[in-house]
This record gives sequence, structure tokens and C-alpha cells, in this order.
Amino acid sequence: MSSMFTTVSRFRTGYSAQEVDAFFAEARAVYEGEGPMSLTAKDVREVAFSLAQGGYSWDSVDSALDRLEAAFVARERAEFVARQGQDAWMNHMAELARSLYPRLTRGDGKRFASAEAFRSGYDKDEVDALCRRLIAYFDKGQPIGSKEIRSAAFKKRRGSAAYAEAPVDAFLSRATEVLLGVE
Repeated sequence: MSSMFTTVSRFRTGYSAQEVDAFFAEARAVYEGEGPMSLTAKDVREVAFSLAQGGYSWDSVDSALDRLEAAFVARERAEFVARQGQDAWMNHMAELARSLYPRLTRGDGKRFASAEAFRSGYDKDEVDALCRRLIAYFDKGQPIGSKEIRSAAFKKRRGSAAYAEAPVDAFLSRATEVLLGVE
């Protein structure tokens, strides 16, 4: 059986082919309504795979995950709108967006907890720059898309020059959810 994903050389690491194949098989079954399994756009956004020598290329799997997440969001939106209406959906998205604002209004260097001393985290300046782009989107309608948030990569820094990664990742996951919901 051939895969829809490219593999890396046997000397490099990629995502575990077995885990990726199992996840996409489950996602297809859920999306097509085959069986009682449940899977949401959030589950797709938060899935993580082990690394394996000669595994699947990160780029090809991540691109497929982005498309899969968008498909699940579109389906969830359609189901929500069918039950409660378009205005209710937009109110729901506005509420999610408002949940982002307390962090966004904090000053540069103060939006998230700093990484612990001698621990690496995300460069504060780069994270803050992305947060300013989100502020411009919400306040002035400046363009930014979910793909830009999803693909954000920050330099590694240590200690007080860095934000702890987990809170930044959680925040960006929520921002992605909001942007996907209105795209």
C-alpha cells in the first residue's frame, strides 16, 4: 500500500508512519460517519506523533493536518449554524476572540510566563510581534490567517528572554480556532 505522505531518508527522523496512518484512518472514518468514534477540529490541531527514523516528512503530514482541521471546522460550523443559526456562530466566535484579549492587552514581554532560568522557550520579541499582528487584526481588520498562526516558528531563547512554550502554544491554538472559524 502506498502512502499519501513522503518519507524522509532512513538516516533522518520524521513522524511515525504507523501512528500517522492510524490517525488519518480514524479521521477519515469519523468524517465519513463510519462508526461511533468522535474527533473534532481541536483533536486534529492538537495531535502529536512520535518521531521515527525514516518516518513521514513533517511538512507533508502537517500540511495534510491543516487541511483536515479546516474540513472539520467547516463541518462543525455547518452543524452549529444548522442548529442555532449564523448569528449564534458569529457570537460564539466573538466570545472565543474575547477570551484572547486579556493576554493581548498585556505589554510586550509580559503576555506569558517567562521560561524558567536556564530553560529554553520562545523568543519574547517574536511572540510579541505575532501578538501585535493579532491585535491589528481584531482592532483594525489587518489581514492575518490561521495558516500564519499555525506555521509560526520562534527562535529559542533562555530564561527571561523567553516565554514558556506551553502557554504560548495553548494561546496560539485558540487564536487558530478563532481564525479558522471566521475564514
